[in-house]
Amino acid sequence: MSDIEEQEKQTKQKQKEANENFIKLADIFIAQANAECENADHQLVNASLLYASARFSSFITASMSETKESFEENVDGAIEFYTEEFNKMLKEHMKQYGSAFDKK
Repeated sequence: MSDIEEQEKQTKQKQKEANENFIKLADIFIAQANAECENADHQLVNASLLYASARFSSFITASMSETKESFEENVDGAIEFYTEEFNKMLKEHMKQYGSAFDKK
């Protein structure tokens, strides 16, 4: 196996592990939300998750900025990025849930 092939194999393995960790972490948040739904309104739990995501995304954007000016320059791009990512994920999950109704 050439060095390039070995690097590609390692990159694919790292990406696979990152994807698995991404799903595991999401499942932890979902499990917590489901548990909270036992004591609170589902819409309240959903709104709280959206709020937490927005707050954390803002924190991440700020923490990656070295200066206030840098942060302010990146705000619009960060909002666009987070919005597009959420939109893609939401559409994909709505599609999956729509398919589940077809199987009933």
